Amino acid sequence: MKQPHLGMSVIVAENISKKYIIDHQRKNGSSGLRDIVSETVNKLFRKQEKNGFTEKEEFWALQDVNFSIDKGDRIGIVGHNGAGKSTLLKILSRITEPTTGQIKIDGRIASLLEVGTGFHPELTGRENIFLNGAILGMSKGEIRESFDAIVDFAGVEKFLDTPVKRYSSGMYVRLGFAIAAHLNPEILIVDEVLAVGDTEFQKKCLGKMRDVSESGRTLLFVSHNLTAIQALCNKSFYFEKGRLIDQGDTTHIVTNYLSKVSHKSLEKHWDNIESAPGNDQVRVKSFKLFPEYQDDLTHIDVRTPINFQFEFWNMVEGASLNLSMHLYTFTGECIFNVGTQAENFSKGLVSGTCEIPGNFLNDGSYVVSMMIVKDTSTVLYNMEEALVFDIEDYRENVTWYGKWPGYIRPQLNFSIRQTEHVVND
Repeated sequence: MKQPHLGMSVIVAENISKKYIIDHQRKNGSSGLRDIVSETVNKLFRKQEKNGFTEKEEFWALQDVNFSIDKGDRIGIVGHNGAGKSTLLKILSRITEPTTGQIKIDGRIASLLEVGTGFHPELTGRENIFLNGAILGMSKGEIRESFDAIVDFAGVEKFLDTPVKRYSSGMYVRLGFAIAAHLNPEILIVDEVLAVGDTEFQKKCLGKMRDVSESGRTLLFVSHNLTAIQALCNKSFYFEKGRLIDQGDTTHIVTNYLSKVSHKSLEKHWDNIESAPGNDQVRVKSFKLFPEYQDDLTHIDVRTPINFQFEFWNMVEGASLNLSMHLYTFTGECIFNVGTQAENFSKGLVSGTCEIPGNFLNDGSYVVSMMIVKDTSTVLYNMEEALVFDIEDYRENVTWYGKWPGYIRPQLNFSIRQTEHVVND
């Protein structure tokens, strides 16, 4: 049901908090019937462990969030993973309800939050377009007016009458975004899900979002790509540990965010496999950066070769695995992605190494992420923002002191010489 008109504001959040209950259950490596029955009986009588540890833990994904968004605002939402950004979007999209507080919304909302959200897997692409339009409150005539534009934008014409459960993740995203952007919602909400698409499609999406914002509709955009946020959004919110700690002009928010997250971490490690990040197939043991310092220097500069070492526990016998490493600028632009060859591994510890040579990267701040991939296509675990590091400037025999342009700064075989002399009469 549409909310009453809110004056200039189309969205108002008042003291929004969201609590989840985390259920800590023991995993003994066995899940037979006897173990399940035994654990169930134990739960009936065990309220608290002797050391005071309770099995259920409260986690506040959002705490006391207040803001208002005016019609036509283009809001960027920034913050680390786990800061509460996606939880906020789910509340705004009516996917989940806040634990406390209230949201007031004036206008139709279209959301693109997760791959496949809002799709019925057994229905075809054509049927899902009409289903989503109906959810937005549109008539069949209104949906038909936008139908051809949706199909053309998504590029899925050949698969329109195929059940979407057979679609790839990229096809899901293309069709989902096309539906959300073309069915004329007053408010468009887009999460980082666009990162699933290829580069060409991401550019199309950013262009479409710019068109949406210029038409006077309201946009909320979550992304780690700060360059895209700066290009699209006139205002931004900065979330940290579930709290909205700053809001205002996008340039101010991005500068503030970068200054607060510029701590550098050259090593992360976990000695206990049970508490290590991952899942029942892989668990991360360590990720380290080893600079090959020159002379007596203790900092990384543009000349410094850098070695990365990544270790993880493989818990699936005979798994075909490879690693994929992404290097990003601090504003979220991907500089490169490199991957290893896939190999079959037994259960146990697996390690990978990668070297970035000196005289390759420009000075600046960088973020590394690492993916563990199965069968060359299935991402088992993505360790985002695994390491953050700085590269300092160094120049020798150069008299220009401005900022060196570009993200890379390679030493190439580039020379200049005299090829002809002019003889004076």
